[in-house]
Amino acid sequence: MNILYHPAVLDHDTGPNHPENRLRLEAFGNLTPEPMIPGGEVYLELVHPKSYIDTIRRHCERSEPLDGDTQASPGSFQAAAAAVGATILAMERGDFALVRPPGHHAYRDEAHGFCLFNNVAVAAQKAVNEGKRVLILDFDGHLGDGTMDIFYKTDQVLYWSLHQYPAYPGNGSAVEIGEGKGKGFTVNCPLPAGSADDILRHAIEYMMPVATQFQPDVVAVSAGFDAHQFDPMLQLRATGNFYHWIGKTLRETFPGKLFGALEGGYNTEDLPGCVYNFLAGVNGEAMPYPETGTTSGLRVWETYELYLHQAAGLLARFWKF
Repeated sequence: MNILYHPAVLDHDTGPNHPENRLRLEAFGNLTPEPMIPGGEVYLELVHPKSYIDTIRRHCERSEPLDGDTQASPGSFQAAAAAVGATILAMERGDFALVRPPGHHAYRDEAHGFCLFNNVAVAAQKAVNEGKRVLILDFDGHLGDGTMDIFYKTDQVLYWSLHQYPAYPGNGSAVEIGEGKGKGFTVNCPLPAGSADDILRHAIEYMMPVATQFQPDVVAVSAGFDAHQFDPMLQLRATGNFYHWIGKTLRETFPGKLFGALEGGYNTEDLPGCVYNFLAGVNGEAMPYPETGTTSGLRVWETYELYLHQAAGLLARFWKF
């Protein structure tokens, strides 16, 4: 799994005090642009209606915010389109799209949470249209509410999220498991504040049977790194060790099916190490940036297990644990 990067993603200007700014990617140093990244605009209507795409374009031209958190600038539309194009190519190659703006809070027709277009959802829908079953594992520390909503009523996409709960955006409880044909195909693993490496690993191991029984053709990773213990946006306590472990676990469980795209992660000192640990795990390499592992307190475990058993009780109608 290699990094795919397009310099246009730096042109999304959110201002120097916004947590989702160009310094997030500049922290990686001199990245080599990938010349084969396609224009993402042609794929947007796989998920987003034309009226919404036009609205985003107008807001970007006028530098008008889309909501209180989601900024737009003259370069934002092309940056967001390039992020979609990079994610599509990442899916085709089994690579990692190092992109911004992130995507998993974007709904079909609403921008939220720093996100304009839903990068992973567009790629997943392209795969579904080609007759493939897609697992989306979202280990960003926030629920990808846009992604969940887009696929909430389908059985062709299994959306699986680990996220701090309660936290932004507010939903993502254990009882949200999908609707209609999609019932049982949304898997939420709510994590109480203070959840550390041990709980995050347990959540993956406990729910992995659902993912394997789904038998995906494609595994999309919405890879956010704001669950890291030093990230300013949340109160989770993952270390870089967890990201290496989950990369290794996914490689062993779904060989040849993985691709990823960057979502959150706002501590620019730690973000590159977390990403490189994840990539090393996927690529079967030693962990380049080890940390001292973390453990969760007893009360955190008790709350987590209440959430977990609530989710498992509802999902047991559809999957074997």
